[in-house]
Amino acid sequence: MLSGLLIILAPLIVGYLIPLRHDGALRLINRLLSYIVYLILFFMGISLAFLDNLADNLLAIAHYSAVSVAVILLCNCAALLWLERRMPWRHTHHQEALPSRIAMALESLKLCGVVVLGFVVGLSGLGWLQHATAASEYTLIFLLFLIGVQLRNNGMTLRQIVLNRRGMIVAVVVVASSLVAGVINAFVLDLPLKTGLAMASGFGWYSLSGILMTDAYGPVIGSATFFNDLARELIAIMLIPGLVRHSRSTALGLCGATSMDFTLPVLQRSGGIEMVPAAIVHGFILSLLVPILMAFFTA
Repeated sequence: MLSGLLIILAPLIVGYLIPLRHDGALRLINRLLSYIVYLILFFMGISLAFLDNLADNLLAIAHYSAVSVAVILLCNCAALLWLERRMPWRHTHHQEALPSRIAMALESLKLCGVVVLGFVVGLSGLGWLQHATAASEYTLIFLLFLIGVQLRNNGMTLRQIVLNRRGMIVAVVVVASSLVAGVINAFVLDLPLKTGLAMASGFGWYSLSGILMTDAYGPVIGSATFFNDLARELIAIMLIPGLVRHSRSTALGLCGATSMDFTLPVLQRSGGIEMVPAAIVHGFILSLLVPILMAFFTA
């Protein structure tokens, strides 16, 4: 149990302790993170191909991910709509023309394509591919180290986080409602409670949550978590423009951890520049919590 916790937290903490001031180095880290995510998801696809009872396991992945994303989004929406009624987010912004949501969705689906590619390669049954699981674990350690460095050097200070009350409150509501959904999922899907809670702790960061869950619980649960969080992002992209008109807190909360990067342009164009500070704080808090909560629940 302790070793699993250390594998996740140790490289993250070591990376977080490293201050970087060189813009070129930070850009290199961001580029490396993209490449490593693709590599580990490719390994995940290979591991899927080596599962026994493959057809049954693929059906299980589809079932777990579909139920999980539905329950999590329903719980998030209910809690965030309640928050909007209790604390309305006043604004005067008129919605601008939006970037193509289809193009953004296709960008997300590229990662899904990498998993499928790894799966197809794994079906070849080549002997050396059986080392994919071990290779992904070592690559994961390096990935977590780089994420720690990135979180430390993204320019967010504790003062900025504390001062943006709306971003903090929405993040707290998303975490609490997601964990409630995790408990419900555990009972509905007949999973251990900690597994349900861990699956609900990805907050849309599919490129990390799927990898961590694969390392902890194997490719079935890992893949289900990946598709659950991927679906969350795709649904958020499609719903943000409509939700912003009625509940800005819900539009922000459904983005999860991606509100500080991938879905930020859609939030800005839909809700105005005033949403950006709250979106960055919200995304930063959730991004910081994903590896911590998953380490706790998978230990």
